Amino acid sequence: MTKKKILITGGAGFIGSHVVRLFVNKYPDYEIYNLDFLTYAGNLENLTDIESKPNYHFIKADIVDAKSIFQLFDEYKFDSVIHLAAESHVDRSITNPTEFVMTNVVGTVNLLNAFKNLWKDNFDGHLFYHVSTDEVYGSLHDGGFFLETTPYDPQSPYSASKASSDHFVRAYHNTYKMPVVISNCSNNYGPNQFPEKLIPLFINNIRNNKPLPVYGKGENVRDWLFVVDHARAIDDVFHKGKISETYNIGGFNEWKNLDLIKVICKVMDKKLGRANGESEKLITYVTDRAGHDLRYAIDANKIMHELGWKPSLQFEEGIEKTIDWYLANQKWLDDVTSGDYAKYYDKMYSKR
Repeated sequence: MTKKKILITGGAGFIGSHVVRLFVNKYPDYEIYNLDFLTYAGNLENLTDIESKPNYHFIKADIVDAKSIFQLFDEYKFDSVIHLAAESHVDRSITNPTEFVMTNVVGTVNLLNAFKNLWKDNFDGHLFYHVSTDEVYGSLHDGGFFLETTPYDPQSPYSASKASSDHFVRAYHNTYKMPVVISNCSNNYGPNQFPEKLIPLFINNIRNNKPLPVYGKGENVRDWLFVVDHARAIDDVFHKGKISETYNIGGFNEWKNLDLIKVICKVMDKKLGRANGESEKLITYVTDRAGHDLRYAIDANKIMHELGWKPSLQFEEGIEKTIDWYLANQKWLDDVTSGDYAKYYDKMYSKR
């Protein structure tokens, strides 16, 4: 029996590395191929614990390079794809929208074309799983939750690029009968997140007594999910999800940004032996982000009822685990913030 070959794109990134780790460890009979271009957010140091496993393989490639992607599919004959590779930081998308179009839209279409070209004569037993975001739905102002049927209303170049990629995935199912599934997830947090995102940025800034920049009045609301729980959900959707369906993944865990930041400050004061309230003094209010969505909130009842998934941690427990990880892995954080993490690829792979 031929081993199942799964391509996981963006597997050296924050969420992707947790998905790769889960699949490598849980499914030793699968061959897991981690494809990542190792841009600023891709870090192979996220996977040092599993890099020597016999069923793990790393491929450095750019999904925007169609020729390269076609060659890889032809060479390795990937059975299925879990597509996480994406530019994902809203602020960067405002500065450089074109980069987001290329990676998130063109890159996704390149993968769809390569998958279609390889399996067009028989899609049985194959799956293209596209991992997306709740930001495609826009902003909630009057209560309620995002459902899988909520109309798309992206408000930033990032969310517009992800919405476009979602539409392409569905179009390939409708047009070519490709077996696809999509999930849209709320904000993730946990170990290995690049410190441009709110939680690791603020942990690092508190550690170094730097200002904590809060957009506007800190009133924006997000639903937060521990990254390991997201990886578990991706596992469930990949193995049990219905073809052509969408699954919203959320933590039932809404926080105003300012309240969340105060929790981080309180836990950090405790961990660092500082007086209670000391870190809150670092909070600095800055001009709000352009097009800043007020509230995201996911209704995750579909995945819970149909696939049996549910989040394992609430935020207070998850944030303590997260802070403990960053404080115990200061070298990782220092390498990331200094750029030294980029040397790891050369050290590990350049002589192979």
